[in-house]
Amino acid sequence: MLVFAGLGNPGAKYQNNRHNVGFMAADAIARRHSFSPWSKKFQGLISEGTLGGEKVLLIKPQTFMNLSGQSVGEALRFYKLDAAALTVFYDEIDLAAGKVRVKVGGGSGGHNGIRSLDQHVGNAYRRVRIGVGHPGVKEMVHGHVLGDFAKGDREWLDVLLDAIADDAGLLAKGDDNSFMNRITLALRDKLVPTGDDDRPPPKAPKQQSHIRQARPQQPPAKVPESGPMAAMLKKLFGKD
Repeated sequence: MLVFAGLGNPGAKYQNNRHNVGFMAADAIARRHSFSPWSKKFQGLISEGTLGGEKVLLIKPQTFMNLSGQSVGEALRFYKLDAAALTVFYDEIDLAAGKVRVKVGGGSGGHNGIRSLDQHVGNAYRRVRIGVGHPGVKEMVHGHVLGDFAKGDREWLDVLLDAIADDAGLLAKGDDNSFMNRITLALRDKLVPTGDDDRPPPKAPKQQSHIRQARPQQPPAKVPESGPMAAMLKKLFGKD
């Protein structure tokens, strides 16, 4: 048996926050694979089903993010599972929006939900890090993650969540690389910044205005060789 945990904060006021993208991933998996209705257990909401031939327990801790480890740890102990059976979906500010990376082990990276999990179950579990982007300065991080996804984000977010749900069976089989490749392919046509280079694209060469383009180039004015104007120019420039 495997445990897939999506991290977030309970309650309607948080449901569209960037910090709740783990909950969103768990919901997408449950819908796509016809898991059981959500029910309350282990200080969280749980749903059961099958992925890649493996029985999977989905769990959304309802302890608030900072205490996620209490809920997930209780579930693992009940089923006598170790951290290797656990996969966690959560938001990652150090990844560009739309990028997904999977790894086993590592530090918390300042994420309070991951810090709580490490305290309760150790750190040898699989992490599915879902990029939500960085606001640019440390002081804005709190407001960024607890802010809602913008309307424009839905264009890539819905595609991303569908891809996570479609390919969750690869995670159950332990094929992390194929899972990441499938996510990248699904997003390729949606102009999501899945690469490592987040610099803006170079500016196009400056174009002339339509007025300037439409105006034909005038030939240089012809200097008169005789007459009053010619006499004045010869006097001005000292020519005879």
